[in-house]
Amino acid sequence: MSKKFHTKKKKKKKYFFLKILLLFVLTYLSFECTTYYILKSQLATSNEEFLNHMLRDSNHYLLYQKSEENIIHKIGKYFMHFDLSNPQSLLGMPTENETSKKVVSYQENTKFIQNPTPKTESKSPQVYIYNTHQSESYSMKTLEPYNITPSVMMASYLMKENFQKTQIEVVVEETDFTKYLKEHNLNHAASYQVSREFVSKILKQYPDLKLIIDLHRDAIPHDSSTLTIDDKNYAKVLFIVGLNNPNYQANLNLATTLSNQINESYPKLSRGVMQKSGTTVNGLYNQDLNANMILLELGANENTIDEVQNTVEAIIPIFSKYVNS
Repeated sequence: MSKKFHTKKKKKKKYFFLKILLLFVLTYLSFECTTYYILKSQLATSNEEFLNHMLRDSNHYLLYQKSEENIIHKIGKYFMHFDLSNPQSLLGMPTENETSKKVVSYQENTKFIQNPTPKTESKSPQVYIYNTHQSESYSMKTLEPYNITPSVMMASYLMKENFQKTQIEVVVEETDFTKYLKEHNLNHAASYQVSREFVSKILKQYPDLKLIIDLHRDAIPHDSSTLTIDDKNYAKVLFIVGLNNPNYQANLNLATTLSNQINESYPKLSRGVMQKSGTTVNGLYNQDLNANMILLELGANENTIDEVQNTVEAIIPIFSKYVNS
């Protein structure tokens, strides 16, 4: 009787451990499948390289990096310094792949540690880009899962990156205008007063600037702000010229020329030139400070950063041609 009792007890104990083991295996497999699909996911944008470069910048961006390694690999690497996919790492021997990764990582970090588009001190900038309304944002449609709100400042860095591909040096204004307004007890209506102060300062520092861009985005429906060419979406642009400037004709000529050149290469990508004056609008937009100033509405609030990027890649060669003329 006693032997049968012990035998049954052993069997129950054995089944108990088998159940625990089975539960552990099922949990592990479920966890592996879940983490595989999550970690395998990519940024929901075709401009991942741009994001990786810009999101490294400490000024306005974040950095997101993805990996297909499972959690066991990560724990092994972090706590025990070995990689299950590389048996040599169990002996403490670095693999050729690991060595090359370290070299690439070092190069990338040193290249982008301070600025995604490092400044070149050898020549003066030819273009200055600022955003009177820095808080204007684009659609979060493609970046919402990553809690990133693309803004006109991000678009400014996109423009800088593409200008530099054509060997044109650019300065992007990084001063926090919103903070400046609060510190000086000014309301939002004084935004152009604030940006004017910084434009005046940069013109004294670099009097030979060939192009000065105040970059904004409009607030119109997506259908009105978007152009599709060969299944590729572009954010439309609009030039604004203030007529309260007594010398507005030079600014108008520049805006009209650039708008026409854009439409010659990409029909209807530019919505044209809007002339503004009167007491209900600014009517000046700091354009009296320089004949090479433009106010550009790049897309609208419902455009994605991909559509903005596509437009930047289209119009910067045209702007560069003007700068080099």
